[in-house]
Amino acid sequence: MEHRLRPPYRWREERRRQLTGVPLAPWLAGIDPPSPRVPLSPAFFLRPVAEVARDLLGCVLVSTVGEIRTSGVIVETEAYGGAEDPASHAATRGGVTPRNRAMFGPAGRAYVYRSYGMHWCMNVVAGPAGTAAAVLLRGLDPLEGREGMLKRREGRRPLCSGPGRLTQAMEITDALYGHDLSLPPLAIRSGWAVDDALIGISGRVGVSVAGTWPYRFFVRGSPGVSPARGAAASRPARDQTRTRRERS
Repeated sequence: MEHRLRPPYRWREERRRQLTGVPLAPWLAGIDPPSPRVPLSPAFFLRPVAEVARDLLGCVLVSTVGEIRTSGVIVETEAYGGAEDPASHAATRGGVTPRNRAMFGPAGRAYVYRSYGMHWCMNVVAGPAGTAAAVLLRGLDPLEGREGMLKRREGRRPLCSGPGRLTQAMEITDALYGHDLSLPPLAIRSGWAVDDALIGISGRVGVSVAGTWPYRFFVRGSPGVSPARGAAASRPARDQTRTRRERS
């Protein structure tokens, strides 16, 4: 099946598992998803942004932009809250702006912006309307259309490790700003449930304020996870419940 990883790739991941002791994610082990990939329910996105960020791990992002089908498992995310989160685009005296208006809802839409004038960043709007929360997609494990991704990346690897590489490989631009992510040409589908033992939690990457907030979630041992820097030091997923309670 197309989503299965090629044997040499799987061999490398198995060797990594042996060296690190981290079990393989199910898609890396060649295990089929438990059910057909279907759109996520609206209720999935209406929850607190940190919960949505964690549970997006294992879901599948599917792009048919330009009639080229590419897809990948979401393996790294970062949560950004509303006005109370100083690292969020919603933390501005201006409130709703032309740039951040998509963050204010409805949930389950794409919030796309250009970072440092260099590359696009893809975010998923979360929470009730007006909350102004979104989840940044930072990494994918490619499933389908690797050749198309490689062409879009002009032969450069890794393909989808990091938010800029991800959007380039999936052909995501501001043309998809506000797009409903239950519909083509860019959609999020159900995939694999990811056990807490496979999940790492850390501070956010490249954030000058509130960088230590534990809002980055990633699949441990996944090749699509971007290298951690600074505050992005892993902590066990079992700390997640305690952290949420402390924030409430």
